[in-house]
Amino acid sequence: MFFTLQISTLLYTLPLLLLDVTLCLYFYLYLPMKLRVNAENLDVEIEQLLNAEKHARLAGDVAATRNAATEILRLCFEARAWNTLNDQIVLLTKRRGQHRQAITAMVQQAMQYIDETPHIEIRIKLIETLESVCNGKIYVEIERARLIKNLAKIKEEQGLIDEAADLMQEVAVETFGAMAKTEKIAFILEQVRLCLDRQDYVRAQILSRKISTRVFDADVSKEKKKAKEGDNVVEEAPLDIPSLPELKRIYYELMIRYYSHKKDYLEICRCYKAIYEIPSVKENTTEWIPILRKICWFLVLSPHDPMQSSLLNCILEDRNLSEIPNFKLLLKQLVTMEVIQWTTLWDSYKDEFENENILGEYLGAEPEKDLRERVIEHNILVISEYYARITLKRLAELLCLSVQEAEKHLSDMVVSKALVAKIDRPMGIVCFQRAKDSNDVLNSWAANLESLLDLVEKSCHQIHKETMVHKAALKV
Repeated sequence: MFFTLQISTLLYTLPLLLLDVTLCLYFYLYLPMKLRVNAENLDVEIEQLLNAEKHARLAGDVAATRNAATEILRLCFEARAWNTLNDQIVLLTKRRGQHRQAITAMVQQAMQYIDETPHIEIRIKLIETLESVCNGKIYVEIERARLIKNLAKIKEEQGLIDEAADLMQEVAVETFGAMAKTEKIAFILEQVRLCLDRQDYVRAQILSRKISTRVFDADVSKEKKKAKEGDNVVEEAPLDIPSLPELKRIYYELMIRYYSHKKDYLEICRCYKAIYEIPSVKENTTEWIPILRKICWFLVLSPHDPMQSSLLNCILEDRNLSEIPNFKLLLKQLVTMEVIQWTTLWDSYKDEFENENILGEYLGAEPEKDLRERVIEHNILVISEYYARITLKRLAELLCLSVQEAEKHLSDMVVSKALVAKIDRPMGIVCFQRAKDSNDVLNSWAANLESLLDLVEKSCHQIHKETMVHKAALKV
């Protein structure tokens, strides 16, 4: 009985051993002698390898299956049979019970042949073939994302921006656990850029929110932990992917394009401030001086609110601002509670304002109009601090405007809740006192009564003190 089991086991394992020996002899002895394959015997070689791949796949030999599949692709590539290459990729991946390791190896090897294609049509065809093979397979999702990015780049070079943007939007890389963080961010930023290029600002904003700004401030050295058993292995990012500081700058430059479309000066200022805080920028004087100038300009152009005031004071505390004294003086004028003369200010800063380059464009007439409005708003706030009531005529004189323009700007500030004021148009008087509700009136009455009772108590104490002193003097 024992010898019968041994013989049956030997008969079962002997074909598998012969298959492994045959494949090893083929791959390590026969193939090196045939590095180049002619077009005539290419089909014969592929047929032999397909048979070897079939036997290895049915025997469960993953390594031999992978080697046979990749060798077929190599033969097609060396023979420059691009149509055959595409056909074999589809054929091998659709075979029954094909191992995922073999499919992954084939896709990764075929991706190396993309740059070797003779012209653009063959390149697009190869990329589309690989993308169709990867579609729906989670173990090659990263390769599919890279293929789509490559195809979108080709479409963009052909001037098909809409098609490139549609291709990129099909991939949600934020769900890829095995993709490197920098590669994810770079892919999303490419999606945002294409949306901005096609002027799809709504979708660009939605995509930009997938990136948390806290990612750029993370310490990369602390995040490299040893992978535990069962954890997803994160792949290394390709060499052409920028580092986190570079991605941070790209992100905020794209957001500047978005906020420039919305004319949100305060958000543009915050974006430039984030770029200014990048260590590589702060170390280079030729880089941070133009950025600091832009921060100052957009701070001045921003409407007055608590965030703008906080940023204004923060920039004034920056020591680097002393390198550009003109802008430091400009910001100090906005902080000082004094009326600014528009003509004097514009004469001093007109040349620098018009020569300021923002994203390849110069500040034009519309930002100049916004700058004048900011100066008028500042002057109205200063006047409201010094006057409780003022006539419209006197207000217009202080603002160097007509009565109608002064009334319009004052009304706009009241509507935006930047200021509390009432205008008596028949009398031509502006009242800057806030109207009190019933609670405020009761609180003021309570405060007045409390102060009155304190005075009465102090008076009684003084009277009692004088009485005691007078009685003591009479006893003496």
